Amino acid sequence: MSMHNSFQQTYRCSKSGHEIGDKILLPSSALSCLITMMVDYPMLFQLQNPSTGQISHCGVLEFTSQEGFVLMPDWMMRNMKLLEGETVVVKNVSVRKGTYMKLQPHSTDFINLTNPKSVLETTLRSFSCLTTGDTVMILYNNHKYQIDVVETKPSSAICVIETDCEVDFAPPLDYKEPEKPVKREDDDEEEDVKKKKGLEENKFKAFTGIARRLDGSCSIIKNESDDQIVEANNVMNKSSTDQSNLKVPMSRKLVFNSNVVAGKEEAKSANNGEEKFQAFTGRSYKLN
Repeated sequence: MSMHNSFQQTYRCSKSGHEIGDKILLPSSALSCLITMMVDYPMLFQLQNPSTGQISHCGVLEFTSQEGFVLMPDWMMRNMKLLEGETVVVKNVSVRKGTYMKLQPHSTDFINLTNPKSVLETTLRSFSCLTTGDTVMILYNNHKYQIDVVETKPSSAICVIETDCEVDFAPPLDYKEPEKPVKREDDDEEEDVKKKKGLEENKFKAFTGIARRLDGSCSIIKNESDDQIVEANNVMNKSSTDQSNLKVPMSRKLVFNSNVVAGKEEAKSANNGEEKFQAFTGRSYKLN
């Protein structure tokens, strides 16, 4: 132990059986020493592996461990690379409240939770500190999630007790970018055929309408599409029906001589008033 309101002691580590959070168990002698030093609350500690020099931070759950031993969560011992019975240096420290943390889950399973930030907020209530470089374990719905602490602000170790802290997530370690679909030669050929067909459909075609005679009837012109012929027939039938309903007969003659009128009158009287066409009813003339 050292003076000047600083507690530091080397203990042998063992598993505590408490896997939720980052709390350790210290012997009662440690509590007596801390009380006399009037250390700040909440009590926070720095852990150091003397073999590797690795440092982490934690809180204390109880002062009920056997003298000379510190009990730690199993995930914390693995994080510190400590085996059962090895020594660890425990020192009380003052840690600044965190304002920012960046975390990286080991698995996409954590990111795929309904609300990972809410889960994180709930589970971190069991934690006292986070240290950059640590791998912490979060237990949720009987499932263990390993999460790396990539970055913390305003320092490499932060206190997460009663603090508003911004959280960012780095892509999970097992995350893979979705593969882009590889185009096959068959797909290219099919796409070329579709483009060619589209160009042919949009190509200009001359004289695709329906021809009409001077007397108003339709004349069928064969086109490349049979549908147009059927349409022409329909139009012809409609036209002939409309003509049959007319009161004035449709004549297919062009009359240029006024004598035809007289001939019409004679033919009308000879046929009981019915008008019929008579050929060559005009007068003849000689050249001399």
